[in-house]
Amino acid sequence: MAEVAVRTTQLGKTYNGGVCALHDLTLEVESGEIFGFLGPNGAGKTTTVKLLTGLLKPSAGSCSVFGLSPLKKPCEVHRLCGVMTESAKMYSQMTGLENLIFFARTAGIDAEAASERAEELLKQLDLWDVRSRKLREYSTGMAQRLSLARTLVNRPKILFLDEPTSGLDPESALAVNSMIASLASTEGVTVFLCTHQLRYAQDICERYGIIDKGALLACGSVEALSRSAGLRVRAALRLRENDTPVDFQRGEDGWWYTDMLQEDEMPALIKSLVSAGHDIYEARIIRPTLEDVYFRYIQSEDKEALL
Repeated sequence: MAEVAVRTTQLGKTYNGGVCALHDLTLEVESGEIFGFLGPNGAGKTTTVKLLTGLLKPSAGSCSVFGLSPLKKPCEVHRLCGVMTESAKMYSQMTGLENLIFFARTAGIDAEAASERAEELLKQLDLWDVRSRKLREYSTGMAQRLSLARTLVNRPKILFLDEPTSGLDPESALAVNSMIASLASTEGVTVFLCTHQLRYAQDICERYGIIDKGALLACGSVEALSRSAGLRVRAALRLRENDTPVDFQRGEDGWWYTDMLQEDEMPALIKSLVSAGHDIYEARIIRPTLEDVYFRYIQSEDKEALL
């Protein structure tokens, strides 16, 4: 049985003035998992990370990181974590290399090892050529990658990442995601990824939690969430002109579509159509995407709020 890296039980946070940022959050993330925590701005993602890393005190419920309470043992939790949030700042008057060495030293790493680790990360994140530039001279994308390097400098057991690809061009975002995936697969690092960039999340995450207005709407894999949301896989066929198969709907692109309960219905479906005299030029299975699932839950929540 896999070790639980993150556990929250009816976790809640209400700020002064009665604003409820998080309500009754209960979830588990296994060790070595890349977990996508999805939601719009203001949904409660950053509040959750701050609670898990001991930066906020919960108003209700409890949470733990590898069995440790961030409230009772914040220093021990911090030693296990790498945290990257939009509010995590570095020193603009220092160079990229100086920043990384400084934060490595504050993490208790000796001078020689700190320098080696800083150089390693700068090369991995394609920042080696600008290592001697002041941080204030960095572009948004370069500063974002340096912030990720700072997060990794102490070789954390778990990463809490808040929009790590924000401000990055597609090539840089792909490189960052590849590095995150590699950390999980080769080093067993757990990743708690907060984002609303769904395309990148689907590329690397194994399971997802969808949160909105401080409440967890659903949790699971894309397949499980699709079933819960009533989304089905679809068969798509390109037929000869003027051919009209029964129980199919024609799309604006000229293809014919029908829902299936599961993918293994596809061979029998094609066989029956061919037997009925239809000429099939192309066929493909269309699976619900993370974006389909996400907006089904978020829009359902918005509709309920209007009732």
